[in-house]
Amino acid sequence: MSKEPQSGHNLLAGDRLKSIVERVEHVESEIKELQTGRAEIYQEAKSAGLDVKAIKKIVAIKKQDQNKRAEAEVILATYMAALGMTA
Repeated sequence: MSKEPQSGHNLLAGDRLKSIVERVEHVESEIKELQTGRAEIYQEAKSAGLDVKAIKKIVAIKKQDQNKRAEAEVILATYMAALGMTA
């Protein structure tokens, strides 16, 4: 079963599709490398005796909007006080 040769429009669309797929593959490769780098940093922290779970929490907190984070902290403190969990 042979394919018909692509016409000009289909050829351009095919080239565009190929380019997009290759770019996505390239970005996915970069993401994988970055994830490996992140894992190595966390391993370094663990080897230095640091608490990786706490570091991950700090990174997540730093990503949050400052106002939303402050609001969440107030709510958390209020709930903890209501449950008698504060000193």
